[in-house]
Amino acid sequence: MNRISSKTLQDLEFNTVLIQLGARCTTELGKEQVVSLEPLSSKSDIINILGQTSEYLASYSNDNRIPNHNFDTINPELKLLKIENTTLEVGGFKKIAALCNTVATHIKFFVKFKEYYPLLFNVSDAIILNPDIPRHIDSVIDKFGEIKDNASSNLQNIRSQMVAVRGKINQSFASALNTYHASELLDEIRESVVDNRRVLAVKSMYRKKVKGAVMGTSKTGSIVYIEPEATLRYSRELSNLEFEEREEIQKILNDLTNQIRPYSEDLYAYQVFLVHMDITASKAKYALEMDALLPEISENRELYLR
Repeated sequence: MNRISSKTLQDLEFNTVLIQLGARCTTELGKEQVVSLEPLSSKSDIINILGQTSEYLASYSNDNRIPNHNFDTINPELKLLKIENTTLEVGGFKKIAALCNTVATHIKFFVKFKEYYPLLFNVSDAIILNPDIPRHIDSVIDKFGEIKDNASSNLQNIRSQMVAVRGKINQSFASALNTYHASELLDEIRESVVDNRRVLAVKSMYRKKVKGAVMGTSKTGSIVYIEPEATLRYSRELSNLEFEEREEIQKILNDLTNQIRPYSEDLYAYQVFLVHMDITASKAKYALEMDALLPEISENRELYLR
């Protein structure tokens, strides 16, 4: 087919159509890429793409609805994976896992209903699904985006120690609280929290009678907040363990990034597939709203309007 001139595209308001499609895309990448679409020059490509849109449109009126294809772009993560010694954040891994699961859902769906959606099945069948990617991520990060205790034996040990130390902090604080309360050295509120630490609310006139570290005062100055001496040692121990925990988590994320790095091309292909699904869905939505029909393709340069 001959290439359509820019003047003809302008007369046909082709860009207006692309803008309409962009408004019906659900992903940011879909919105970005749909506006750069150009007319196809191959008759077979045209029939194939129109057929995919027709199949997607048909899904709106049958019981085999195509799954949701929405996803968050992983372009920043793909860029980092190309650079050695970089580490992805937990949020990046969550996006990658969600992307993989969405692609897996689509592939399974189109395999099951390939008789209904043969052209869309062909698109999904070209994707090589790698289950190792989400498996690696799920072994480290839970559904809430937290690093699992068993992500490494060292992390599990550190967190076990943290639980024990927190118990000692609570016990020692409760003992100091009861002792100084009985001596009537505390304000009515008895205790408060400063910098995520429990502190005694000591009447300012008795501040020297309470052993510990001063953490602050009330706005009026009538209360001095003191962390009891008995609790201080355990608080320092906890701070050291929290530092070790952060270092171990960083090491775990480094290792996980290196496990995912070889699959960057697969992840790129997954994202391309879902963008294609988003653009196809936007065409189907537009066709549904317009009550549009599948056109017949002719190689004659003639158009009959009825």
